[in-house]
Amino acid sequence: MRAIVVGAGIGGLAATLNLNRAGHEVTLVEQTPRFTEAGAGIQLAPNATRVLRRLDLLGAVAAQAARPSHVSFRTWSDGAEICRYALGHEVEDEFGAPYLQVHRADLQQALAAAVPPESVRLDTPVVGIDQDDGAAYVTTASGERLAADLVVAADGIRSAARQWLFGADEAVFSRTAAYRALLTADDVADLDLPDTGVWLGPGRHFVHYWVRRRELLNIVAVFGTDTATESWTAEAEPGEQLRTFDGWDPRVRGALERTGQVFRWGIYTRAPLARWNVGRVTLLGDSAHAMVPFQAQGAAQAILDAAVLGDCLAGATPAQVPDALDRYVRRRLATATNMQARSARAGEDFHLPDGAEARARNARMAAHAAEHRFMPVATAWAADVLDERATW
Repeated sequence: MRAIVVGAGIGGLAATLNLNRAGHEVTLVEQTPRFTEAGAGIQLAPNATRVLRRLDLLGAVAAQAARPSHVSFRTWSDGAEICRYALGHEVEDEFGAPYLQVHRADLQQALAAAVPPESVRLDTPVVGIDQDDGAAYVTTASGERLAADLVVAADGIRSAARQWLFGADEAVFSRTAAYRALLTADDVADLDLPDTGVWLGPGRHFVHYWVRRRELLNIVAVFGTDTATESWTAEAEPGEQLRTFDGWDPRVRGALERTGQVFRWGIYTRAPLARWNVGRVTLLGDSAHAMVPFQAQGAAQAILDAAVLGDCLAGATPAQVPDALDRYVRRRLATATNMQARSARAGEDFHLPDGAEARARNARMAAHAAEHRFMPVATAWAADVLDERATW
C-alpha cells in the first residue's frame, strides 16, 4: 500500500517507520525545509522505549540519553523531600525497558536517520486533505495532489487536518506556561540538586532532569497565567523567571539565576475527540490528543499511536484501510484520552496552595511511595501496546 504521513515531528517519524516496517510505501511530507532542533527535554518511559527497541533504535537513542537513578518530589520553599521513586535499573528490571531522558533533537535525529531519504519531502506545506471511495489525497501549497491508500495526519497541536476532518476546533489554553532552559553540568555542579527533581508549590512547579549523556540539565518551570503564546521560540523577559519563582528554595533560584536564554512556552491542549479517523484518513499524536506534560507522556503516547497504527495495517489491503483505522482508534483512543485527563489532574495536584490541601497531598504521596517503588503513572508503563488485551 501507499501511505502519506503529514508532519515530521516525533509522531510522524515514528508512524513512517512503523508503516515501513509493516511493509508499506510511505511518503513523509513536512512543511519546514529541514529537520530543525526544537524544544529541549523529553522523558521516555518503558512503554515508549519498548517500541524504540522493536524499531532497532533503542541503542541509538540511549547512546545520547541520560539514565536517571530516581525522581525526588520536594516542597517549594525549603526543598524538603516529600517522596522519591526509582527510575534506574529497577525500572528496566521490572518493565523490561529503560527509562530515558533525552534531548528532543537527539530523538528526532535518531528517528529521521532511520527513514529512507527518498521517502521524505521537506519544504512541502500541505493545504488540504480529501478522499473518495478509492483513495485519499494530499494537496500541497504548490498545487500538487498526492494520492495514497492512507493519510496519517501527525501535524501537531495546531493541526489543520483535524479541522478538515471534524470542523472548527481550536487548541485549548491550559492556563499554564513554562520557562524552559538548558544548563551545562558545570553550571549547576555546586547546587546539590537531586538526580531528577519535581518541586511543588502554590500555582507553580519546577522540574529538572539530565539530557544528552548528562551533559545538559533541562529545566522546566511551570506557572499559572491568564495568557501565553504557544511557541517553542518565544523568549522570556530578562529576570522574569526569578520574579515568578521569588521565595523558592535557593537551589531552584540558583538554577534559574544561571540560565542564559530562557524560553516562555504557553501550554496548550486539545479537547478529547470521540474518534480520530474518517475513511482513509486518521489523526496521530498531538493532533489527536495533545496534553499537558505533567505525566511526561506526551511524546510516548505519539510513539505508541505509531506502533499500533503499524500493527493494525500490517498485511492490510487498500480496501481494508478504513476498518484497519477503526481498529487503531479503538485500541488507542481510550488510553490516550485517559492520559490526557491524568496529566491535567497532576497539574492541579502539583499547584495546590500551602495549607491543609497541600499537606494532605504530601501525605498521600509519601504513603504511596512507602508502598511502591515506582510512581503512580508507572501503571501505564507495564502494558505492551501491541498486546490487544493489555489495559492499564
